[in-house]
Amino acid sequence: MDLRQLQYFVAVYEQGSISAAARACHVAQPSLSKALQQLEDELQVQLFQRQSRGVTPTEDGERLYGHAGRMLSQMQSLRASFRHSVTRVQFRLGLIRALGVERMSQLLRDFTAGVDGLELHLVEPEDEADARVITPRMLKAGEQFLPIWHDRFVLALPAGHPLALQDQVTLAQMQGLALIKRTPCEAWSALYPELIRQGIQPDIRADIHTIEYALGLVSAGVGCALVPDLESLRERQDVMLRPISDLSLERTIGMAYPRSQAESNPLQWLQQVCRQTASQAS
Repeated sequence: MDLRQLQYFVAVYEQGSISAAARACHVAQPSLSKALQQLEDELQVQLFQRQSRGVTPTEDGERLYGHAGRMLSQMQSLRASFRHSVTRVQFRLGLIRALGVERMSQLLRDFTAGVDGLELHLVEPEDEADARVITPRMLKAGEQFLPIWHDRFVLALPAGHPLALQDQVTLAQMQGLALIKRTPCEAWSALYPELIRQGIQPDIRADIHTIEYALGLVSAGVGCALVPDLESLRERQDVMLRPISDLSLERTIGMAYPRSQAESNPLQWLQQVCRQTASQAS
């Protein structure tokens, strides 16, 4: 047993998916699967139940997770105790809502790992910041924009919903449909006026801000919601994603920063991380 195997195990446990864990660890999926299998062989237990959409930990997996977390934390503390003190570097990063927890967490991990002494402050996108992760519509005069992700929006439906039996959903089928309104959301701002223009009136059940809350309500059967078509969402079993056939709903997300700002080391590294993330997403 080695730390690498434990790190992979913890990533699979927390991501609920071998493919998602491989992306988080920046390793090929076969390599991660092999390391996980070696760990199971060494312990002579099965750590996860493999399913068509992700994995769930077994009782032995639950038991190992507690031990593994403590061991990795102790190792991190040991390494930190030998590091020389560094100058703290303040960096303010503005973030819009509904970016997707998994991919945004990965970008922030990559960013913070590359700058010694970085003290990152996450602020609202309208606040003063060294850089902002936003859509092009929010650009200010004098800002440069570096695209990162391009999202296509789909309709998330509760598992077992009649419309989930179809390959796609039409606008007409949204008449009276229970919907979770999420604002601010550019896709909603495009969809709702079009529904009203066509005389289609959905049944608005809630008005919330984040994708995670929207998905929670969808999973509970409260209604349907517009969400970006993210790979992590396609692996879920409690919600079904279906495109809207007669309306294209898309957005671009990127990093904005002042053109006139002298490029500090944190900003240069963030630009590099964003470019790498964009290349992996394409």
